Amino acid sequence: MCGIVGYIGGQEASPIIIEGLRKLEYRGYDSAGICTLNGGAPQIRRAEGKLINLEKILTTTPALGTRGIGHTRWATHGRPSEINAHPHKADGIVVVHNGIIENYLKLKEQLVEAGHQFSSETDTEIIAHLIDEHYRRCGDFEEAVRSALRQVKGAYAVAIVCQQEPDKLIAAKFGSPLVVGQGQGEYLVASDIPAMLSHTREMIFLEDGEVAVFTPEKMWVTDLQGTLLEKQSKTITWSPLMAEKGGFKHFMLKEIYEQPRALADTMAGRLQLDEGDVFLEDLNLTAEDLAGLDKIFVIACGTSWHAGLVGKFYLEKLARIPVEIDIASEFRYRDPIVAANSLTVLISQSGETADTLAALREAKSKGGKTLCICNVVDSSIARESDAVIYTHAGPEIGVASTKAFTTQLVALYLLALKLGRVRGQLSAAGCQQKITDLLTLPRKVEEVLELDGSIENIAKNYMNARDFLYLGRGNQYPIALEGALKLKEISYIHAEGYPAGEMKHGPIALIDENLPVVVLVPQNATYDKVVSNMQEVCARGGIVIAITSGTDERLRQQVSALIQVPELDDDLMPILTSIPIQLLAYHVAVLKGTDVDQPRNLAKSVTVE
Repeated sequence: MCGIVGYIGGQEASPIIIEGLRKLEYRGYDSAGICTLNGGAPQIRRAEGKLINLEKILTTTPALGTRGIGHTRWATHGRPSEINAHPHKADGIVVVHNGIIENYLKLKEQLVEAGHQFSSETDTEIIAHLIDEHYRRCGDFEEAVRSALRQVKGAYAVAIVCQQEPDKLIAAKFGSPLVVGQGQGEYLVASDIPAMLSHTREMIFLEDGEVAVFTPEKMWVTDLQGTLLEKQSKTITWSPLMAEKGGFKHFMLKEIYEQPRALADTMAGRLQLDEGDVFLEDLNLTAEDLAGLDKIFVIACGTSWHAGLVGKFYLEKLARIPVEIDIASEFRYRDPIVAANSLTVLISQSGETADTLAALREAKSKGGKTLCICNVVDSSIARESDAVIYTHAGPEIGVASTKAFTTQLVALYLLALKLGRVRGQLSAAGCQQKITDLLTLPRKVEEVLELDGSIENIAKNYMNARDFLYLGRGNQYPIALEGALKLKEISYIHAEGYPAGEMKHGPIALIDENLPVVVLVPQNATYDKVVSNMQEVCARGGIVIAITSGTDERLRQQVSALIQVPELDDDLMPILTSIPIQLLAYHVAVLKGTDVDQPRNLAKSVTVE
């Protein structure tokens, strides 16, 4: 979500920035803005809605100058509006920002005490004021930026200009992508390569904690302490399609690696840590509506159905409402009992899934309330539902869903937290703890992604197996189903997911020395029981690939391969264990030479029954 483009050079900045922002429209946005410098006060133009609205403003009131920054925003902290659109300004400091500032409330309190006044609801405005505060003290633009960012906790990609030092543009990143384009007498900075390819193919990739300073003639990069760093440019020779992949071999792998950002975007602006509550901007259901619910239906297809199965655990545990799960193609044909006090939750990545849309209409025709969890704004299901929770995963090109799945899990968890608070089943303190755990999730996912190489080695060992079995218990059983589905979808290997305790009631007959069994066994209340099920596999010569948390060395000695994810609250563990099963399926498929992004017979959006 969100896009950044910055320019400093000898040309008019506005057309270059607008062109770059258009190349980033795929990231999704609901407002846009630009700031240029032309020897006087910063010229800021902002508009709610699409870029065309900003362009209309620029036609009547141009923003002139050869230095500038621009932004397309997807609402996070603060609702979509012109006043919340970027850029944000504090005195002569102007900032555009992607990411989440986790400690913005604490920083805002300090800045208010120092006399700063805020005009928006965003966390981004805090960055502008924080830099301005340091600039007043030291009078040095670069040092003010570095000092401010040392105080910031969270993820950010920022581009900053300063009225008092107009011949500099500064950019920095931590946890959000930012790329520098090096031209002749000019520099560009952007969230992604496509925004700059029409101007230069010489790119410099910034790392976390790095600060880049540009003048039209030169650039330099430091760490947050001001130490100069050596950076090498890379010549981009990709086709436009490869540029969209960001250097990854497949869209699926790119989307797997985008999950920390996608999860953060899905949470952004919705977690009210200080109040111990959740804000869902398009819920459109009153507290009375939510408190009066006596039943929830969760309806979906494929991977989204697996998300719904995990969501049942969330909703029943945190909100104490009975939940029924249905595959969408079955729902309307069983004449379901839907009442006015029931809520039907439809889950669809595309928002156009025909079976899910039909189920939505069936629930509405019976007088029930409807809510959809969807990734595509203004899709059919989103338009027809009473309420929407957008996942903000960004475009998912690969047919086999990855980041859409994990962001659906986060959206379901947010819904469960909201219902739990409204219905008095979850205290503010309890919700604060859940939110605190959620905020660690993107970083935990990054840790799991570091296991990619070892997972690829596991895939090499078992790529020629004819069958796989996936086992899980409790909220890990749906992940076993998802793991089997991912492998089937892209590698064409037969795979089944089963509840671990159910294995002895049939599938155990399949166990032999040729069958890899992926066992999801995090350290939780059912750990010992799942280990016991796993030992039944080992006793029959089966190959066990265990995905676990914690450090039980006995487990390592019993299995053929072990993947250890970080420890996390058990409610959120299905999100972490999803990553290894995605990577395992991906690497097996690549090794087998299948079409990973467009597997045979499958479509991204199933728009027929």
